[in-house]
Amino acid sequence: MKKEWYIIHTITGYENKVKENLEAKIEAQGYRNLVSRVIVLEETVIDTSSKSLERHVVTHEAKLHVNNGADVEKGDLLAEEPSIKVRRDGIISEVINARRIIVETMDKKFSRTYIIPESAKPVTGLRVGSNVFQGTFLAASDEFICDMDGRVIVNEKAKKVVVRTSFGDEDVYIIPADVYNSAVVKKGVQLKAGQILAEGKKIFSKSTGRVSVVDFATRREIVIQKTKKKKLYPGYLFVEMIMNDHTWEFVRGTPFVMGFVSAGGRPLPLKPEEVHYILRMAGLEETVQAKPQVAKVELEIQPGDAVKIITGPFEGFSGIVKEVDEEKQELKVNVTIFGRETPVTVHLNEVEKI
Repeated sequence: MKKEWYIIHTITGYENKVKENLEAKIEAQGYRNLVSRVIVLEETVIDTSSKSLERHVVTHEAKLHVNNGADVEKGDLLAEEPSIKVRRDGIISEVINARRIIVETMDKKFSRTYIIPESAKPVTGLRVGSNVFQGTFLAASDEFICDMDGRVIVNEKAKKVVVRTSFGDEDVYIIPADVYNSAVVKKGVQLKAGQILAEGKKIFSKSTGRVSVVDFATRREIVIQKTKKKKLYPGYLFVEMIMNDHTWEFVRGTPFVMGFVSAGGRPLPLKPEEVHYILRMAGLEETVQAKPQVAKVELEIQPGDAVKIITGPFEGFSGIVKEVDEEKQELKVNVTIFGRETPVTVHLNEVEKI
């Protein structure tokens, strides 16, 4: 008998659970020759709210494992900083617990790194994104004072490693706490030039989403807009199978399955053009005219909405959205600059609705 495609009716919200249960039964009972494929049609929806953004700061030397516009899953490797190598022969004379704070100017053209020993009691509350000003105390000790206006872009625990070289002077290395290896880096250890002091820090995605990579003068920023899956047909999934009394009962007996879409009690097979549509939407079939599937942007922001620009060269400006480009995920916003209304183009992750 010929395999055909049918529609299964299930309880809304249990579509993926039914797919999981049915595929487990197929494998357990060796029914792959009778029931081939099970599909839940979903689309990717991008959350356009600013609160959904996940940001990671990396150096220009970091190796990127994702491209601009790529989709990532939670836990995927995004980037990897280069390993820290010993510059000159020497002996480790000190290993100090410290905090590395990087402050960047508002125009994102300059940055300054402060290495503050934990013994100096770094100020709490200096979270990433916090504004600081020239003269701001960075620690209880007045030895550590911010010498420029800007914003905190990195605040992380680190190890300050001092190496006394064979020339009698010192080399200093800053190792992020999460790549510090106490078995390799400890006081009194002899080091050779070129030796790896610490592996490069790896940055992993904390959520599922779409990647934007933005280059600035002093660093790169990896931005992830969170995404979610939205059912195209809630309460339904599609199965390719040979239909007979036995396979009908096999599928029908799966938990949360309510039955097949039928006419007169008889399951209705899908038409060929309907099958092609399902396979294309599921990414299992392409046509010459088919374009790569683009994640749909949930239009929380539409023409006429008021938005505030929260990052980039027009940060702080507010305006009215005139155009929305879903494919590029860009907005054309009219803002008032020097008393004149000026259209600017910004990315969705650079604005928030007001």
